[in-house]
Amino acid sequence: MTKGSKKRVLFLCTGNSCRSQMAEGWLRNLAGDRYEVFSAGTRPQGLNPLAVRVMAEAGVDISGHTSDPVEKYLGQDFDLVVTVCGGAKESCPVFVGRVKDRQHWPFDDPAGAMGTQEQILAVFRRVRDEIRARVEAFLNETPACPGGGGRREG
Repeated sequence: MTKGSKKRVLFLCTGNSCRSQMAEGWLRNLAGDRYEVFSAGTRPQGLNPLAVRVMAEAGVDISGHTSDPVEKYLGQDFDLVVTVCGGAKESCPVFVGRVKDRQHWPFDDPAGAMGTQEQILAVFRRVRDEIRARVEAFLNETPACPGGGGRREG
């Protein structure tokens, strides 16, 4: 789909408020020189303030992200579409656009966390760290684009 330019990646979930936003933030932060990164949801719910907070704690600013409907990206080409929905009670969205590769990275939805504010934040932090680890593993598995250099430490 892309030759000699940045690869296009779309992270997809239902609400586009937490997991897909964090994945977009991590990939932009760790390899934005090699990837053009987007996220969307089938029922966008707006950016979750706790996702913004825990990403900021890790040095990644996602406060300017928007919660977009998947329809915004239909008709566009993507090298990779990654669904990030988790549990069995959740239905994963399907992207019907032109895609070279599809992957599924299951993560718990931190927006459903219950408990005290600290307990809820702990779930957001755990999911944030799991997403970072998966993005880093993806970068280690994927050869660098020509002229894109190697993996950046974050």
